[in-house]
Amino acid sequence: MRPVDLSIILVYLAAVTWFGARFRESQKSLKDYFLGGRSAPWWAISLSIVSAETSTLTIIGTPPLAYAGSYVFLQVVFGYLLARIVISTVFLPQYFKGQLFTAYTLMERRFGPRVRKVTAGIFLITRALAEGVRVFAISIVISIVLHTDMRWSVGVIILLTLFYTFEGGMTAVIWTDVIQMIMYVLGAAISFAVLAGKIPGGWPYIWNAASAAGKLRVFDFQWSWTLPYTFWAGIIGGCFLTTASHGTDQLVVQRLLSAQTQTQSRFALFASWIVILIQFTLFLTIGVLLWVLRDGMPIAGPPDRLYPSFIWESLPTGIAGLSMAAILAAAMANLSAALNSLASATVVDFYQPLTNSRYSPAHYLRVSRFSTVFWGVVLAAIAFVASQWGSVLESGLSIASVTLGILLGVFLLGVLTSRPGEWAAITGVAAGTAVMLFVKLATKIPFTWWVMIGSSATFGAGYLSSFLIGGWRKTA
Repeated sequence: MRPVDLSIILVYLAAVTWFGARFRESQKSLKDYFLGGRSAPWWAISLSIVSAETSTLTIIGTPPLAYAGSYVFLQVVFGYLLARIVISTVFLPQYFKGQLFTAYTLMERRFGPRVRKVTAGIFLITRALAEGVRVFAISIVISIVLHTDMRWSVGVIILLTLFYTFEGGMTAVIWTDVIQMIMYVLGAAISFAVLAGKIPGGWPYIWNAASAAGKLRVFDFQWSWTLPYTFWAGIIGGCFLTTASHGTDQLVVQRLLSAQTQTQSRFALFASWIVILIQFTLFLTIGVLLWVLRDGMPIAGPPDRLYPSFIWESLPTGIAGLSMAAILAAAMANLSAALNSLASATVVDFYQPLTNSRYSPAHYLRVSRFSTVFWGVVLAAIAFVASQWGSVLESGLSIASVTLGILLGVFLLGVLTSRPGEWAAITGVAAGTAVMLFVKLATKIPFTWWVMIGSSATFGAGYLSSFLIGGWRKTA
């Protein structure tokens, strides 16, 4: 036990929880609770987007990728930029027609209530499973620091995050995201500097050793359906993955809808890519530095413990506590975002239509808060079995990739075509699900291709079935 480091971690956890809970008084309606009253500036939303897509998975899962390989993961990030162009031109104009609270309201406007429920249901299942993996990743960090049982590790973080998300809604989520993103980037920068200083010979030695071992390679131009990190898988697969996650997943769409205008939403989206590129480069570089420091020794134990173990065992007192607090910051930021987005889809896409919106705003606000608590319990339960799913980073991405393609396919069907109606869209979803189950269970195709395959199958089946099912329906 290291009292100074533990004190820093505990003070941070208490401070961020107190800060987030202070926004309770501004929560008067669903617009306040789920969209932050649309009052946050674009730069804060941009940092919140980064926090939402980063999580502990990125921080502890990315360095081992470079440790065991190179910088080829960055090829996926270049696909993220193409996706943002698609989202800003195809989806954002649709989302800012009227006041939408969730992405799936757009599906009802285009197809009907059944498709809205289907797409919202897919989101709830996918986000809960993927977030459960991220919650488990939190327990890895806390167990290294406190040597605690997983149940205690998960319980502490979920309770603290639940408290300020329950109280402050989306406003608390966005502004705590900003603070927590600054925290974990600062922690990574400190780790980077300390690591570089520990290696005899400095940067010339680091460069020569990493270059000789092929650690500095970024691009792999070979075509392969089985390698996850090639240029084509990164550009094409990364584009489809991010178009789905940022264009149809309520976790990110909720942030885009929180902007004051469509222009500010677009600024936030593109600015977030710049931060993501810098961030992934930083964490991959940390992985390379760890490889040089350890003379390329194989990782003993789970790869996801590599970086947090280095922090706790090798960084000076105080800095170790700050860096660990930074990792927990990312965890809490992502968890709060997930809780709020899960609650918004539950209340807006299911409960409100079921009750025909006949109750008062105060009633729906109260239901929203208790829905947040419900999903906190669900995520904790999923985390208890996530330890059997392998690498936390790739597990989280692969879970999302199974269904994100289905969502993207039906959204593109709605936005880009006018012929398919409600049942054609549902047929497309069913076909996409069947294809993705086959790809997941019966092939060796890596997750970087799954969204492209799922969206193509869903879109193609939905459009073709419209000629059999019939029923033209105009776009909104």
